[in-house]
Amino acid sequence: MRRLLLATALMALQAAAAAQPDAARIDWQLLGGFAIARTETTVGQFRRFAEASGMLTRAEREGGGEVYEAGWVKKPGWTWRTPFGGGRAAADDEPAVHLTYHEAQAFCRWAGGRLPNDAQWLQAAYTEQRAAPPPPFERGRTYPFPTGERPAGAQCLDDCGPEARTRAIAHGATLLRGHGHARVSTTPAGVNGLHDMGANVWEWVDEPPGASANAERRTRGGSWWYGQAQMRAEHLQSKPADTAVVYIGFRCVRAHH
Repeated sequence: MRRLLLATALMALQAAAAAQPDAARIDWQLLGGFAIARTETTVGQFRRFAEASGMLTRAEREGGGEVYEAGWVKKPGWTWRTPFGGGRAAADDEPAVHLTYHEAQAFCRWAGGRLPNDAQWLQAAYTEQRAAPPPPFERGRTYPFPTGERPAGAQCLDDCGPEARTRAIAHGATLLRGHGHARVSTTPAGVNGLHDMGANVWEWVDEPPGASANAERRTRGGSWWYGQAQMRAEHLQSKPADTAVVYIGFRCVRAHH
């Protein structure tokens, strides 16, 4: 039954994902061979997709997404619209979360792109490719963090600087761990001028490519739930593709036009 429901949901997502280039109003950064969104997909961008496609996400259908407490716990009313429940609507510039891998991929297809593969995400996050990047970034250099030499400025837990706590938005929710995500673009731009490739929310990537519908899919970058260690390239983490939780979001890539 679970497989049948998943297959039905995937068919609906594929039907909803007819490309509408630029309908999402994504700000793209051109890199070698592809372009990547400068920020994580926002609530406002995902709302345009949901209204155009009629999408109802898994978290909405099932009454809420999840968070890890003493094991995975479903939180009533926690969806991309109200990420911490309580009927408190997210602002348009908050990252869109409680979205499965397939829902994220459907959005990216509608926006004229797709989820990045792992190699693209790593290239964008750690190796500076701009022709004349502003200091302290240097063209061609690979950094240990998406923020550069140090994790300072990222929206992470405890060891990314005190600003993370003041930026945090949890809409009044009592959290077991962490302080909440930040609005996109409120953290300093990092490698390649991108925001929040390190921390804020994990980001789905298309890894492994061609996997079965609910196979484990990789997430990259860490989140507000963790410290700096999860921001490094060598840190590997994945979740089943139908996972919808409060600290996983995504961004899209597309071919150069």
